[in-house]
Amino acid sequence: MAAAPHVDLEWLARRESEQVEWKENVADVADVVKTVVAFANDWSNLGGGYVVCGARESKDQHGFPRMLRPGLSASRFKEVEGRVVSACRTHVDPPIVPRVEELPADDPGRRILVFLVPATPHAHSFRTPKDSGKYYVRIDRSTREARNSLLRELLVQKQVLEPWDLSCHPEARLEDIDLLTFRDTLQRMELWDEDRPLDEWFSPELQLSPLAPPLARREPLTGELRPRNFALLLFGRGIQRLLPGAFLVLSTYPGRDRSGPHSQRLMLDGNLIEQVRAARDRLRLEAAEIIDKTREHPNQVKYPPRALEEALVNAAVHRDYTSNQPTRVTVFADRIEVFSPGELPRTVDAEKLRAGRQMPVWRNQALAWFFNRLQLAQAEGQGIATILRTMREAGCPPPTFEVTAGGLLCTLPSRQAEQIVVDGRRHLADDRPDGEP
Repeated sequence: MAAAPHVDLEWLARRESEQVEWKENVADVADVVKTVVAFANDWSNLGGGYVVCGARESKDQHGFPRMLRPGLSASRFKEVEGRVVSACRTHVDPPIVPRVEELPADDPGRRILVFLVPATPHAHSFRTPKDSGKYYVRIDRSTREARNSLLRELLVQKQVLEPWDLSCHPEARLEDIDLLTFRDTLQRMELWDEDRPLDEWFSPELQLSPLAPPLARREPLTGELRPRNFALLLFGRGIQRLLPGAFLVLSTYPGRDRSGPHSQRLMLDGNLIEQVRAARDRLRLEAAEIIDKTREHPNQVKYPPRALEEALVNAAVHRDYTSNQPTRVTVFADRIEVFSPGELPRTVDAEKLRAGRQMPVWRNQALAWFFNRLQLAQAEGQGIATILRTMREAGCPPPTFEVTAGGLLCTLPSRQAEQIVVDGRRHLADDRPDGEP
């Protein structure tokens, strides 16, 4: 007598949709294998997932959930099962062995095929005749190829790669470090020791903090001493030669969009500390106190300085430096936009981030430690909460945080009642036409 099935489709329908893939008709077996790989890679840390072939979720005429179970014919069932299991063994690296279950369909002559895929500690890729191997992850309800920062974070999560800030650029050398900048920075952090030789600071055994590993390490084969990426960013000279996207663009437009005939654009390309300090000094001009004696409260700030600084530092420290896109700060007449390249880390919840309730997550932990010690950033992930609080206390509209595939855009609106002088006339920012310079 056959054993009772372990999978309950009604129970699966109530689970997180990210953990179940429904395929009523299996048009392409490769799509099933990609989803099996995505569940095994377990990007969202859900423990794996289920691929259900021959059934799908639906709703009845009253809008209530309803399960459709057309099933697969016996020949199609065996074909899909055999091809998927074979591909998982021969075309997935490292191989995956999904568990297979057979469930009854509405038609007694057909069956539903379920692949149960537990999460594994490995990063799996799927090779097809058209490519040499791609990685897949589960994002929301879809299976996506992991590319660029998504792929790197998957490999870091599976401990195939170390975090970017802790790794070394293969062409970086100690000669790329500006030793004067290094000494000045450590003096500001009150860590400098005059009795310690400079070369000893870059010893692979010297660790400044549990959150900041040694500044350099030796290559296993050549013995070459190379600075880690975070040290190169903080203390390097001409770092854009090795890290093309490691610069900051600060643009200023006189109107509310980019259509005005005049604008200013600064490209800040020193080390990361220099970039942030130069951009911070420029933004402080935007936070100047406004004096208007016609108002009940004549002295007001256009933006709270602390909010501007936190948005700037968050964007520069927590961005994805494998991207060639620069950090961007754009000043308009009624708002300031701060763009940080790179997708959010997988453990960051976008809604909690917008509300300032996200637990601390550091993409570049060593960078965050240095900026905290330099008192250029809030500790323990308080940056966004500080932005929300200081904007509210200054009477500004609430900031917005737009999450895109390309990065995070933070928009800081100025005070709604801020008056802007244009061609000798005074206008309320809210009443100013878009594009008027």
